Amino acid sequence: MSDLQSQKSPVARREFIKLAGTGLLAGGVVSVSHAVETVSSQETAMTVRKSGGLVTSYEMETDIVIVGGGMAGVCAAIAAARNGARVVLVQDRPVLGGNASSEVRMHIVGADRHGGRKDTDSRESGILEEIRLETAVWNPQRSASVFDILLLDWVRQEPNITLLLNTFCDGVVMKNEHEIHAVLASRPSTEDAFTLRAPLFIDCSGDGRLGAEAGAEYRVGREAQSEFGESMAPPVADRKTMGSSILFIGRKYDRPMPFKPPAWAHKFTGPLPHRGIGSYEYGFWWNEWGGELDIIKDNERIRDELLATALGIWDLIKNSGHYKDSENWALEWVGAVPGKRESRRFIGDYILREQDVKNGEVFEDGVAYGGWPIDLHPPAGIHTEEPPAVSVNTPMYNIPFRCVYSRNIANLLFAGRNISTSHVAFGSTRVMGTCAVLGQAAGTAAALCVKHQCAPRELGKEGIQELQQQLLKDDAYIIGVTNSDPHDLARKAAASASSAMPDGRGAENVINGIHRGVGPRANRWSSDPNAGMPQWLRLDFQAAQKIREVHLVFDTGLNRQLTLTHSESAHRYQVWGPQTETVKDYELQVLHGESAETVAKVEGNYQRKRVHRFDAREATGLRLVIHATNGAASAHVFEIRAYG
Repeated sequence: MSDLQSQKSPVARREFIKLAGTGLLAGGVVSVSHAVETVSSQETAMTVRKSGGLVTSYEMETDIVIVGGGMAGVCAAIAAARNGARVVLVQDRPVLGGNASSEVRMHIVGADRHGGRKDTDSRESGILEEIRLETAVWNPQRSASVFDILLLDWVRQEPNITLLLNTFCDGVVMKNEHEIHAVLASRPSTEDAFTLRAPLFIDCSGDGRLGAEAGAEYRVGREAQSEFGESMAPPVADRKTMGSSILFIGRKYDRPMPFKPPAWAHKFTGPLPHRGIGSYEYGFWWNEWGGELDIIKDNERIRDELLATALGIWDLIKNSGHYKDSENWALEWVGAVPGKRESRRFIGDYILREQDVKNGEVFEDGVAYGGWPIDLHPPAGIHTEEPPAVSVNTPMYNIPFRCVYSRNIANLLFAGRNISTSHVAFGSTRVMGTCAVLGQAAGTAAALCVKHQCAPRELGKEGIQELQQQLLKDDAYIIGVTNSDPHDLARKAAASASSAMPDGRGAENVINGIHRGVGPRANRWSSDPNAGMPQWLRLDFQAAQKIREVHLVFDTGLNRQLTLTHSESAHRYQVWGPQTETVKDYELQVLHGESAETVAKVEGNYQRKRVHRFDAREATGLRLVIHATNGAASAHVFEIRAYG
């Protein structure tokens, strides 16, 4: 790592974006044949070469290269950047978000099972929760394109991220058989080519293009029952996968809206077996096909067939006579990009399997968690009379770090649907909520690898507790892991409050190391709802401490579903806007003896995790004064941390 960094002078992220997009370099145009010029600033190193032909070549040095800008890649990039690493994020589409973007428009689901899991707080926290909360407030109209912009803004807010949109991973340069030296990428729209060097790489591309180019071992298809003893696996192994889907959105008008399908639309003669049509505004995940083909190489054929079946379904709705209340409905949008479920799955030091998921396994090296059902679809998709899915509910379970790095490429991590699982376990881990928390784990791990100049496997053996504690500090959740951060001064403080509910929701919960409800344990302070506002929560230290940073975790209703969706049935039971439980207006005060100094005053909060940094103060305690919530009668706080 140090050798790579010493070879180039750095260039600022924004300057690089300007250069990469326009060809301008240090105020001039590089047009001399075979010109080589190195520019410098204070971040990532870059060399520009223009050969006299159409393509301009850029060479960059950075800490981490991430390929894939879906939810896993976005969360990986933000996590790595916030933990001090310089990141280049390569995305082959014009927008971020993958299947959640406006190009596909699938809603993000995860361990809460559409809000169906009632026994514990199960919705994913961390970076994904930030994004969900921001979307609920700033996208009240539930626009898919506004969500694209929000993701772009969330990435652009991080000065350590250089984002390359419309840029494709074309190959790699290997340092040796087991280590990647650089990613080769191209952006045809600007006739640019990139060589991206780094000590660490993360494949969040879904299809695993980066890892496959590097020779990382992977699997495609379904294992036989005998390989892992999985009851839901087929008797004989094959290369079949789940298919892809194209979705559509309908809109109701105040007049009849005719529909004439193109000649190439599929003709369905009657209602489809096991595939109910209950509404017309958003459909249908079961418009799925391609699992018996090569899901990557045959993607164009799959896209054409899915478009034909999507229009055929709408023709069935409009013109068959079976759906008479569809007269005033018209197509508003039809996807052009198939939402892909499955392709390559990399092999890590461990392969997660059916039994782990069904048993709610808690691994010592857990770094993320899942809880979506094992949800397997027939490879033939819509062209079969089989049910469109076999779904088995599971408890929540941890995903071990050993599933997130390659067993044969030393500096490669991965996150998303391409992690190390069997096909059956993949039926649960593949959904975007789980992919996002895996992305945060992989990005955080990569940043720690850069910090300690070690490989992921070494971090897993020697630094797993550091990784887990950093994830908890950044509001991720790992089953069974509690806050043991030795630098958190709040852990040894005494907690008190102005009032509390009498059901185990006392002030002591904010320093118990668990920042969500787990089963019957609330793990939060809740003020007496009859006491009114303001309410206060206080920490008193055993001796005066130098404090310069305070972390607060509020309640955002993790027992409910919260996701941008175009399905009215999925949206119906959500709180779309600020979550009612969340503290809205508050003051943070540093106490010293009898004096109190307000170091932060916030109005209009709707986020779960808030971090306040200020010049160091000598403090004998902290007080959080809550003036208002977003609707709840009680103030709720999960955690307070304090750092010197």
